[in-house]
Amino acid sequence: MEIKKVALVIFDIGGYTEFIRFHKDSLAHAHEVISQLLDNIVERAEYPLVLNKFEGDAAFLYAEIGNSAVDAVRDVARQIFELFPAFKAKAAELASERAVCPCGACQNIRNLRLKAIAHSGEAAFRKIRQFDEMAGEDVIVVHRLLKNNVQASEYVLMTEAFFSRLGDQSDKPWQPMTESYDHLGTINLRAFPLSNDRAAPESKAPATSWWRRLWS
Repeated sequence: MEIKKVALVIFDIGGYTEFIRFHKDSLAHAHEVISQLLDNIVERAEYPLVLNKFEGDAAFLYAEIGNSAVDAVRDVARQIFELFPAFKAKAAELASERAVCPCGACQNIRNLRLKAIAHSGEAAFRKIRQFDEMAGEDVIVVHRLLKNNVQASEYVLMTEAFFSRLGDQSDKPWQPMTESYDHLGTINLRAFPLSNDRAAPESKAPATSWWRRLWS
């Protein structure tokens, strides 16, 4: 078993439970749509961000950050935000391709939303056949954060541990928040709502050129 410093990212497709629950009659099509959307995310992700595994309606990715943590985490952050429009474009493409299908799943593709959770820390790696299995408290943290109180249907949620590695970005737009979990305590976070659906008011501030490029 090897301990590595990593950035951890989960891309989760919001609305999946309702998507499946209300379209049991078209379950095969629902799973096909979710699989293609997740595959599109993974195919567009670039090194050092790589897939660890699919988890139902989510994709769990990681990047080894080593000694050049700031550069690696900034690259991961850039990719996270760029993958949101790629997700929307793929969803629109699938919706158009499947428009002739009358099933509930194919007719509601545009209602799916994307969320991303980003954290950094350490993970223990062990090889199981051809797969790298990760374990450790930080792996638990990023998964527990899928249950949170962000008031937006699409968002990026960064832990303080991830955000602080981006460098001095304290003047950038973000919403501070905390979440508390049994056995993990209170976790400080930065929330970036990316939709108007149930979005809370944002804290606005002038952006530096790096942040402006990241958001554009």
